[in-house]
Amino acid sequence: MHTAEVLDKYFQVKGRNSALKDWQFCQLVDALRILFIDVLELSWAMDYHWDDLKSQARSLPASHPSVPRQAMDDVSLNKDTAATVDSIKVQFSDVFDAVVREIRCRNYSIRTEQSYVAWLVRFIVFCNKKHPKNLDAADIASYLTHLAVNRMVASSTQRQALNAIVFYYRNILNKSFEDIGDFTLSKKPVRLPVVLSAREVSALLEGIDDPVYGLMASLLYGCGMRLMECIRLRVFDIDFDYQQIMIRNAKGNKDRVAPLPKKLMQPLSRQLDFVRKNHQQDLADGLGEVYLPVALARKYPNATKEIGWQFVFPSNKVSLDPRSNVARRHHIHENGLQKKVKKAASKAGITKKVNCHALRHSFATHLLESGYDIRTVQELLGHADVSTTMIYTHVLNKPGILVNSPLDNLLSAAAL
Repeated sequence: MHTAEVLDKYFQVKGRNSALKDWQFCQLVDALRILFIDVLELSWAMDYHWDDLKSQARSLPASHPSVPRQAMDDVSLNKDTAATVDSIKVQFSDVFDAVVREIRCRNYSIRTEQSYVAWLVRFIVFCNKKHPKNLDAADIASYLTHLAVNRMVASSTQRQALNAIVFYYRNILNKSFEDIGDFTLSKKPVRLPVVLSAREVSALLEGIDDPVYGLMASLLYGCGMRLMECIRLRVFDIDFDYQQIMIRNAKGNKDRVAPLPKKLMQPLSRQLDFVRKNHQQDLADGLGEVYLPVALARKYPNATKEIGWQFVFPSNKVSLDPRSNVARRHHIHENGLQKKVKKAASKAGITKKVNCHALRHSFATHLLESGYDIRTVQELLGHADVSTTMIYTHVLNKPGILVNSPLDNLLSAAAL
C-alpha cells in the first residue's frame, strides 16, 4: 500500500546509498512525484515534502565551511577563474603556505582562511603579479582605492581586504603599516536591523509546513541563534535537564549557552529520537560516521560513530566526504531553511526584508522590550562588545515615532 510512511522509509534506504549521486537522488524524487501525483493521483502526495527531500540531499562542496580544511587547493574565489587562482598559488606558494599555517596556528575559522587567501590572490593580481614583499604601503592604498572607486565595494568588503593584506605583512613579514597612506574609503551605510513583531513571527513560524524546518526556525527565534549555529548543532549540545543549548565554536571561536524554550522540548525530543533510530540503522548498514574536527578524530577514533556527535538536523542522504572519500551523514544544507523562511514570510504577507537573521534580531529586540537588561542580551547573543548589542535599543528609544506629525494636527484643526 502506498503511504507517506512507506515512501519515507524508501527514501531513507536510498539515502544510505553513498554511490547514488545527488542529481540521481533528485531525479528519483521527481520521478516518484510524477508517479504519485500525476499518475496515481493520491491526495496525500500533493502535500508530501518532495522539495525538502531534494534540498536536504544536497551534498556539501569541498569549500563549504563545515567540511574539514586540509589543503589549500580547495579554496574558491567566487567569480575568479580556477586557473588564475591555481597559477597564483603555485607561483607564490611561499606566501600562501605561510598565511595558511599562521591562520591555522591561531585557530581562525575556515571562512577567514578562505577570505584571506582570496583577497591576497586579488591583491597580487592587481599589482601585476609582483611578490608582496616587494610592495609597500602605497600599493596597498592604491588597491583599496581601486576597490572603492572602480569596484564600488561595500565598506565591510574593503575592510576585509585590508585585514587580509595587513595580516600577511604584520604576521609573516613582521612589517607594520601604521599609516598606509591616503585612500578612498567606501562609505559605510547606517542600517537598522529588520525586526518582526510578535504577530509576524507567529505567522511566519506557522507558515513553515515542514516540521523539521519549523523547529529550526523556532530555535533561531527562541534562542537567538545564527543560521549556521543551528545547522551545526550536535546531539550532546541539547541539555533537557538544565533546559539549555550549548552553542559551540560560534563566531569568534567562542562557546555560549542559550535557553531552551519549553515549547520546543517535545519537538526537539522527537527529533533526537528520529536521529537515534536513523543512526542505529546507519550503523546496521555499515555506516554511521559523522565529521569531527581533525584533531578530535585522531584523538578519539571511535567518536565518529557515537550518537552524541551526530548532527541534530542530519541530511536525508549519506554522501562521500570530498576530501577523505568516507561515506558520512552530514547536516542538512542551510539553503533549505533559508528558502523556507522566505517562502513563509511571503505566504504570511510580511513585506519586510525577511531572512533567517531577522529572527535573531527579533529575539534580541523582544527581550529588551520585555525588560531584560542589555548585558544579559549581549551574553545570550554572544557579542564581544556591548556596543554591537546597543543597535537593538532603537526600538525602545523609538526616535520620532512619538512625535505628533504636523499633518495630523492640520487635519484635526480642519475638522474643527
